Amino acid sequence: VQLQACGGGLVQAGGSLRLSCAASGGTGSGWHIGWFRQVPGKERETVATIRWSGGATYYADSAKGRFTISRDSAKKTVYLQMDSLKPEDTAVYYCAAGYGIILSNMGNRSVYKYWGQGTQVTVSS
Repeated sequence: VQLQACGGGLVQAGGSLRLSCAASGGTGSGWHIGWFRQVPGKERETVATIRWSGGATYYADSAKGRFTISRDSAKKTVYLQMDSLKPEDTAVYYCAAGYGIILSNMGNRSVYKYWGQGTQVTVSS
């Protein structure tokens, strides 16, 4: 499984960005792909995850109402649309894949075993 994240950048508070995670493997029935973020000195945290088959989603409280996770099966890509960005959203964003995750555990970072490189998101005030 290989994941390639891109789409980060510098944006003003209130603006929008769309992150993309292109997957080679890690898609199809039984797979989940998620977005996670980390700031220096803090633990990596879950932002949003999606089950490839059926499209069930999980959102962290910080993402609800502002971020939308989606997938394009033909392109084998997962997107994270981020709107109404805040300075506290500044972080390195990672995508990761996991297999056989039960729905109640979709937000658990530790069950995602395959990680891509990060993409920096910086939100200026």
